[in-house]
Amino acid sequence: MPIIKFSYGGTMSLPLDSDLLRTFLAVADTGNLTRAADAVRRTQSAVSMQIRKLENQIGLPLFERHSRGVVLTAQGRRLVDNARRIVALLDDTAAAMRLPALDGSVRIGISEEYINSTLPKALGAFAAVHPGVEVTVQQGISMSNLAALEAGEIDIAVVFEPGGRTRNEVLMVDPTVWVTSDQHGTHERQPVPIATYTYVEGGWCDDLAMRSLKKRGIESRIAYVSRTSSGLIAAVVSGLAIAPLSRSAIPPGCRELTEEDGFGIIDMSNVVLRIRREDRSPTVDAMADAIRRAFAAG
Repeated sequence: MPIIKFSYGGTMSLPLDSDLLRTFLAVADTGNLTRAADAVRRTQSAVSMQIRKLENQIGLPLFERHSRGVVLTAQGRRLVDNARRIVALLDDTAAAMRLPALDGSVRIGISEEYINSTLPKALGAFAAVHPGVEVTVQQGISMSNLAALEAGEIDIAVVFEPGGRTRNEVLMVDPTVWVTSDQHGTHERQPVPIATYTYVEGGWCDDLAMRSLKKRGIESRIAYVSRTSSGLIAAVVSGLAIAPLSRSAIPPGCRELTEEDGFGIIDMSNVVLRIRREDRSPTVDAMADAIRRAFAAG
């Protein structure tokens, strides 16, 4: 079983056994030692021993024990994302040794919200198994990516759809919410300044966002207009305005405005995977699988 050198919260390098990380993730995901033991096919006492060993190696408590199970400590929550990446990398490397490497090319269209988060995980995992494939990424709004897919300009599109039932493959449900800066409390101003997208024909986000304010009787003024979500994020972080963003895209130092704040969810959005039907290849299917796994891993 591989040993990973892992730097955690300082300069000390810790040798972490990947088997311990798998057990840690099972406990974190189930919140229960018994269910985690079933998931990793070990006894409950063996799982408890592995968690203690991992906590001893790191020198920090990873779980708080309660009568109904366990919950992650702050240190445990910090470890989860790194543990998932390590385990995923090991699994992808093992897959690379078993499967023949593919070649050719694959073209992806994806919304800006996932360019710096989920997509790098998918591309890293894919490249570990198929280093010879030429990958091209097109960032764009959902409508332009769907048009490119229909025109045969890209092979895979990751796009937003309004929430609810759909015939398409849903990767995740990512609500659109109002977001404010923790530091500036922009939502408390009157009228509340908002950041909005430059109007795009057929764009439903802005219409729903403005409708949600009107429904709640919130007076607003447009303080910032942008073509991209990164522009809206900049407006929120700076305290210039609040903005409608995907929940997964909320930046550090900012938070969702909930019902308690007088706002609430704007819309439940489906993030869907669309694949071009014509000339579909094993390379395209393999990339689609990598994208599915990246979204499932969170």
